[in-house]
Amino acid sequence: MKVVITGATGFVGSRLVKRLQDEGKRVLVLSRNTNSAHKVFSSQVFPNVEIMGYTPGVSGAWQDTIAGCDGVVNLAGEPIAEERWTPERKQAILNSRKLGTQKIVEAIAKANPKPTVLVNASAIGYYGTSETATFDENSPSGQDFLAQVCQEWEAEAQKVTDANVRLVILRFGIVLGHGGALGKMITPFKLFAGGPIGSGRQWFSWIHIDDIVNLILQALTKPNMQGTYNATAPNPVRMADLSTTMGQVMNRPSWLPVPSFALEAMLGDGAIMVLEGQKVIPQRTQSSGFQYQYPNLQSALTEIFN
Repeated sequence: MKVVITGATGFVGSRLVKRLQDEGKRVLVLSRNTNSAHKVFSSQVFPNVEIMGYTPGVSGAWQDTIAGCDGVVNLAGEPIAEERWTPERKQAILNSRKLGTQKIVEAIAKANPKPTVLVNASAIGYYGTSETATFDENSPSGQDFLAQVCQEWEAEAQKVTDANVRLVILRFGIVLGHGGALGKMITPFKLFAGGPIGSGRQWFSWIHIDDIVNLILQALTKPNMQGTYNATAPNPVRMADLSTTMGQVMNRPSWLPVPSFALEAMLGDGAIMVLEGQKVIPQRTQSSGFQYQYPNLQSALTEIFN
């Protein structure tokens, strides 16, 4: 099996590449920065990984490499919570996903032979935010900026079905592992200054990194898996519960809340993702027969920290 991956040097992508390498699969990494990709995936450690440069959103010779591959996993996109959402930043967030996916689909459409499946990332931001509603894969989209991004992102991915290629869209929750969002929350706890962000009442829909990698692998290999699936654990928690559980697992107090204004000062509009949140249930994911290794937060955090 040969799999093409975009966003391969990211938090989820790098773990996915390692897993495919360990299973003897061949991987083609499409990267904007080949020097960086070669450092992450050295040929000595990753002999089954080939690296090719590409510019997301721009047609080019890289598109010809899609032909003959079995599956494509599209994870590329500008980070959402790294800096303030200026108008330019918001446009970059949208374009990196919409145009990048558009060119991947274009490459698949003209490939001969074609891959059999496209696994395309999206996000639970699709549903908008709420402290009271519960969302599953059949829930309507929200109205805010992230919801708009996800709608346009998914609409581009849907076009691959015109080429009779199976499409699986995974709406990512917040991925927990060494690094990512959790990596930014650990430091205050280590300094005995951890606590919930904002009100603590907002929902936190999460998934352990091993589970999301397993879900991507299932999407690649299970022919009857098609359509949209929530890539979240079946037991979302409120932010206050996340903070308490982190404190327990790390043997640290969880008493010092991070005020909303502090996060807003750093991220501007981007703070909405953490301050408001959404309760997302992976109804179709569970119905597909997917088995979670870490369905509960306590077991997930215990594995990560220990």
